[in-house]
Amino acid sequence: MTKRAESKYKIDRRMGQNIWGRPKSPVNRREYGPGQHGQRRKGKMSDFGTQLKAKQKLKGYYGNISEKQFRKYYEEAIRMRGDSGDNLVGLLERRLDAVVYRAKFVPTVFAARQFVNHGHVKVNGRRVNIASYLVKAGDVIEVKDASKQLAIVIEAAALAERDVPDYFDVDHSKMVATMTRVPLPADVPYAVQMEPNLVIEFYSR
Repeated sequence: MTKRAESKYKIDRRMGQNIWGRPKSPVNRREYGPGQHGQRRKGKMSDFGTQLKAKQKLKGYYGNISEKQFRKYYEEAIRMRGDSGDNLVGLLERRLDAVVYRAKFVPTVFAARQFVNHGHVKVNGRRVNIASYLVKAGDVIEVKDASKQLAIVIEAAALAERDVPDYFDVDHSKMVATMTRVPLPADVPYAVQMEPNLVIEFYSR
């Protein structure tokens, strides 16, 4: 697993937005970037800068995926039929750590990656410990029996700050979720606006 040394709140401050909608985000108090120059007035951003920010924001949202892996998603998205931006979001939402996060089995996408890597999750009855594993519509994702009483799981299910999106059927009494369909960007409950088409433009320069 690639080590993630960056704080998720540092990503929030760099983007200037509370990208996960977390109530403890420092952006709720300080809407400027980190560091001694964070409060400097910024000029108009170039097209490249706008595209780069869109890419960093989307990449950061899904647990700060590595650049190499994120580019692979772009390459897969443009090979698929249909809108490349829609395809990119669909691939990201199919990641197992994203599914575990969406199902409210854990409180954050960072916790979801660790939860999967530590072997707490099964897909169609088989243990899967790869966070980037791509779930298909109809797959059944469940928390391992021995892990259902972990404090992090119980607390996450009770979180009021976000709801399970309608492209999942989730039974929190059994800690089982089914992905009913691959979502479009408009279906995904992002806390801030994501611009996947700008990400496609960034890589296709």
